[in-house]
Amino acid sequence: MKCAAFWGHSGKALADFYAAALGWRVTQTYGDTAAMISDGTTSYVFYTAEQFKAPNWPADELVFHLDLAFDDVAAAERRLISLGATKPEHQPGGAHWTVLLDPSGQPFCISAARS
Repeated sequence: MKCAAFWGHSGKALADFYAAALGWRVTQTYGDTAAMISDGTTSYVFYTAEQFKAPNWPADELVFHLDLAFDDVAAAERRLISLGATKPEHQPGGAHWTVLLDPSGQPFCISAARS
């Protein structure tokens, strides 16, 4: 199984956000400081980092970020914003992708799923 780890203000809140965003489920919690989500083949673990500071994007270079694909990008954008994402003014992807910020302020991109 593939796994990646993310840090933020609240690991549990980020796990809940991304589980809802991806249609996955929280599969494990580690007290109040971390939680894992999975679709059965890939897992993400979200940790609480007390000194977490979101990148000042786009000024700061990103170490990495998630690219998520959806069949209906406009509907996904509305749903993700209703879940707590925000849409920054700077949108370098044009018609190819949209940048959103997760509840911890970390950028991620959404685009159309390719068949």
